[in-house]
Amino acid sequence: MAFCNLQPTTQWMQTPETISDCPPGLEYLIQINQLLVCQRFDLLEVLGCFATSKKYEIMNNQGQRIYFAEDRSNCFLRYLCGPSRPFTMTIYDHVGRDVITIKRTLRSSCCWRNCSVQKLKVEAPPGEKIGYVYQSFHPFLPMFAIKNENKEDVMKIRGPCMVSSCLKDLNFNLLSLDEEIVLGKISKKWAGFMITNADTFGIQFPFNLDVKIKALMLGASFLIDYMYFEVWP
Repeated sequence: MAFCNLQPTTQWMQTPETISDCPPGLEYLIQINQLLVCQRFDLLEVLGCFATSKKYEIMNNQGQRIYFAEDRSNCFLRYLCGPSRPFTMTIYDHVGRDVITIKRTLRSSCCWRNCSVQKLKVEAPPGEKIGYVYQSFHPFLPMFAIKNENKEDVMKIRGPCMVSSCLKDLNFNLLSLDEEIVLGKISKKWAGFMITNADTFGIQFPFNLDVKIKALMLGASFLIDYMYFEVWP
């Protein structure tokens, strides 16, 4: 992976020590309780010339870059399917090593009760499943289930009734399985009055949360972005 055009003034987070029971590349997540996911500004897409491959920088709360992410979805499918398209998001560390792969299949048209309309799989390292994010049916609210590698529910995500980021941030809360305790959140940041389609998400979670669930929350932020906030001509 060539890190061309990355902001030269952005410092990379210091490389942590290897931990035996932690998937390689996820050691960074042990030290933090917040992530900032910033889509890289692309002038061609803003001007409506064509949809470009999406790229993101993933940083800690000190503004240090942890990962770089790239959507490798097929150009033809981006035009044909728009935000419903399948995609593969590859996440790299500072040396260009693939540390996380996020895969979403083509959106189902199913809308019946208890049907998982959208889902994605997260692998870390690539080829090793660590879990899934499934959309869950709810008549009024965006709901998602975070599942482990055995597809067992471990946490839930609940979004706001009105999914519009006009003039304010939007919070998708990370909940316990009984939905009684708020453990963290994914926040879609309002971009202000800038003329741009570039999205920014903040992710908050407990320090002691399993790094695999932290990685799954990162995957969930991309799913939420593509489902609700991607703009297509």
